Amino acid sequence: MSDPAFEYAPIGLVELENRVIRRCNLQFARTFGGEEADYRNMPLLHLYPSVADWERIGARSLQIMRDTGYYTDERVMRRRDSDLFWCRARGRSLTPEDPFRHGIWSFSDISEERPLVELTSREREVAILSCKGLSAKEIGAELNLSYRTIEAYRARLLEKFGARKLPELVAKLSGMPL
Repeated sequence: MSDPAFEYAPIGLVELENRVIRRCNLQFARTFGGEEADYRNMPLLHLYPSVADWERIGARSLQIMRDTGYYTDERVMRRRDSDLFWCRARGRSLTPEDPFRHGIWSFSDISEERPLVELTSREREVAILSCKGLSAKEIGAELNLSYRTIEAYRARLLEKFGARKLPELVAKLSGMPL
């Protein structure tokens, strides 16, 4: 059964069951590389930079989806050729009582809007939460770290991105023109 709105949507779409791709559209295959058939029944895990990222993002998104049925974030993903890129992911559960059982997700390549700098998974977490406007103390509470440790991570991020202050770092991370 063909669904032109799904197949030809200008954004990458996937239907997931328990975080396994059941089908994807043309744009998803273009974004990640390869053909639609290459992704059928592929665990989404294969498109994350690491198992730790897959587990951490999965735990965070599951909790939010249990509350709202919807999740969105910006994260680093991995193409089939192993290149890493920034991606905006949005998902809606079709089974709110069990959010990962069945859902529709979109994936957009936003690498042109933001630089890809080699970051540890913890640096990525701190960067993402900083872009959400959380203070060092709030990030520390969420990640179970001291605010001084968060400030040390932010200092490394400032250096890696060539930013002088936190607002400049956030602008660079979010792809805002400077």
